Amino acid sequence: MLFLVAALLLLGIVVGSAAYLPWPVTVVLGTVIAVWLLVFAARERRRRGTRRA
Repeated sequence: MLFLVAALLLLGIVVGSAAYLPWPVTVVLGTVIAVWLLVFAARERRRRGTRRA
């Protein structure tokens, strides 16, 4: 859960600073955070799926 909060906080910072950062930097940081969130979601889904079985 802490990873999710940190990722969303970083996403908010990147979106807020998008007007000041060059667009390639914003795109790279946004992509990194999106991948981080996808990995988190996949791990949580896999962990919850194995617990039910």
